[in-house]
Amino acid sequence: MPLLHAIVLGIVQGLSEFIPISSSGHLAIVPWLFGWEDFAGDDSLAKAFDVALHIGTLAGAIAYFWRDLVVFAREGLRVVVPANRADAPPEGRIAWLLVVSAVPAAITGFLLNDAIEDLDDIYWLIGVMLIVGGVLLWAADRMGGPREAGEFRLRDALLMGLGQAAALQPGVSRSGVTITVSRALGFDRAAAARLSFLMSLPIIAGAGVYKLLDVVGEGGIPSDFVAPFLVGMATSAVTGFAAVWGTIRFVQTRTFAPFVGYRFVVGAGVIALAVAGFNS
Repeated sequence: MPLLHAIVLGIVQGLSEFIPISSSGHLAIVPWLFGWEDFAGDDSLAKAFDVALHIGTLAGAIAYFWRDLVVFAREGLRVVVPANRADAPPEGRIAWLLVVSAVPAAITGFLLNDAIEDLDDIYWLIGVMLIVGGVLLWAADRMGGPREAGEFRLRDALLMGLGQAAALQPGVSRSGVTITVSRALGFDRAAAARLSFLMSLPIIAGAGVYKLLDVVGEGGIPSDFVAPFLVGMATSAVTGFAAVWGTIRFVQTRTFAPFVGYRFVVGAGVIALAVAGFNS
């Protein structure tokens, strides 16, 4: 695998994991467009590289949110004791709600993992999901209200968690769905983005551990792929941090319309190429 491919895919993963445009969809589309066959049908190696990229984006997000995570851990443990709950800050409640929000996607991913992976090369469907997700994001963004992240409740966690479960289809976008649901629930744009990104951490970590065990069980990573894997991981970490930082600041003063427009254009292009038999 050329280092250039690892760098490009690391950038794609890092940006599209947090910008609401679908990381899984873009990781399928980019090699298809360029005709890259780095893994030549080796599913275990492709899975290992996917794990490396996700570990990178997880590291980038943790680097951005580390102060919040320290507070969540401290206050989350504190509210376990009933006597502490009356005067506990909202961070303790939010910490546990973020864990709850991961449950629907974790169950769905565990039960349907093989079926979901089979959808990676149905490109017209990825294009359709990009457009459909864009329409829903546009509609929900117009509905959003003034709620802040501190107002996050159990109903919000469950509904956004169900959205994460639906986003396992490539092209949908996990961040896109959770932002869509949170805007529909009345959260302001900055809170919607922040909650979406925080909710991603247990999902990315859990999926990474699950897939990593598979990779280890299948023999690990060949020595000639170690360098590309490390480069892809580092690239996705840096770009993931940048995507979180940039998106949260962008939506403080702007709408999600540019991301919606991007989804429409890319989705339509992918559908057209797939129907025309491109690289089939």
